[in-house]
Amino acid sequence: FRLLTALESEGMVAKRPSTDTYILGPEIVALGGRALRNNDLRTLVKPELEQMATASGETATLEILSGEDHVLIIDEVIGTHLVGSSQSLGTRWPIVATSTGIAMLAYLPEAHVETVLQRPLPTPTPKSIKDPAILRQAIAAVRPRGYSVVEEWLEVGLNVVGAPLFNHDGQVIAAISLGGPATRFTTERVPEMGEIVKETAVRISAKLGNK
Repeated sequence: FRLLTALESEGMVAKRPSTDTYILGPEIVALGGRALRNNDLRTLVKPELEQMATASGETATLEILSGEDHVLIIDEVIGTHLVGSSQSLGTRWPIVATSTGIAMLAYLPEAHVETVLQRPLPTPTPKSIKDPAILRQAIAAVRPRGYSVVEEWLEVGLNVVGAPLFNHDGQVIAAISLGGPATRFTTERVPEMGEIVKETAVRISAKLGNK
């Protein structure tokens, strides 16, 4: 009974006064709706991830916001190289340490960005950015360039580029990335990989109704 009361307070279930029975509440219905939308997004994006992974040889991912300060990997295609990277499908990562997070922050409201940057910044590696001013510069660079660049911020030896995806309203709803070992995915290759991820993101956004 206590569990049902707790679920009711969170909007997960609702009580029918006439029968004293419980039905699914608005929050769980909304959660299910988001899951269906994400599944539709995965279906749409999957062929593009496969094309990116084939063209580059690197690992491609599709990621969405998870809360205010994390991203969640909802799909992944491993690259063709024998030695590659796996970003772990279903894993949450700090938004400020990921290429997808930086790409999305560039188009999220300024208040959201400031909320994230005012919190303690996670530093998964020695190269993770600890200075909010430098992170602001990285975020600001996304719009003119079309993609973000993260070199060993999340994992030692892993370089990644990311680009945002937009819906028909022009809102950023997700991001895609290409990543691989720094020994192969070198700084010199970043522009090439960045163009691939940027062009792919533009195509996907067009399919989502963005003009």
